[in-house]
Amino acid sequence: MTQQIPSTEPELAGVRNFRDVGGLPTVDGRRVRHGVLFRSGHLAHATEEDSAFLASLGLHTIFDFRNAADQKLEGPDVELPGVRNVNLPLSDPADGAEFWKMVRDGDLDQLRGILGDGKAADRMIASYRTIVVERTAEHSRVLHALAEDSVPALMHCAAGKDRAGLSVAVTLLAVGVERDAIVADYLESNAKHRRYKVRRSGSASSAYTPEVMELLGPLFDARAEYLAAAFDTVETTWGGVDTYLEQGLGLTPATRELLRERLLD
Repeated sequence: MTQQIPSTEPELAGVRNFRDVGGLPTVDGRRVRHGVLFRSGHLAHATEEDSAFLASLGLHTIFDFRNAADQKLEGPDVELPGVRNVNLPLSDPADGAEFWKMVRDGDLDQLRGILGDGKAADRMIASYRTIVVERTAEHSRVLHALAEDSVPALMHCAAGKDRAGLSVAVTLLAVGVERDAIVADYLESNAKHRRYKVRRSGSASSAYTPEVMELLGPLFDARAEYLAAAFDTVETTWGGVDTYLEQGLGLTPATRELLRERLLD
């Protein structure tokens, strides 16, 4: 019996939601190789110890899906020696800037108006659908890079949940990982130690009341319904995953096979 290599998941002080995607099963009985595909939140606050660990992974490429507004708020990623950094924003810098300003600075009435009555979850679902349809060029570039030479790779956005989550999901779809396993990996972002820390203005008592946290919750949750909306959009727009990968992302059978060789045991 082949010995399973344990997933690499250290306690990183300044990087949230880091994990190795290795071990996930494919529909034909293979598994994603450990040590070739990682995901996380942003690397802007990585400590020296975090950076040393990340450097030890032998990364070829870091894909940063944050936009300019994210980078201005959090800062640029730390530089790792010998690692290529590729910034591929999966949302426009102006998209939702006023919305996120209200999330961080708005009073309770404002938050109720923009997030209450299911609006927050609806916004997340709409965002996932939009990224699938409008960011095919970016996802295509990532998959072709992985097939050519860009592994081991780390994918991240701000929280490592939505934009990175979708990009990881698309990558896993392309190599034939079981749908349930993709969802399970995505939902791991809900673990308390992984969750993004939202910055709110005002004193702690006023900024993080139970009602405020309930209103903000859908924005910072990984919910199966969000990823299901993305998968549904693939079906309704392209008629299925294979057509999405071939026509939407321009992946030939040969490129998909290269991806499988790079990422699977």
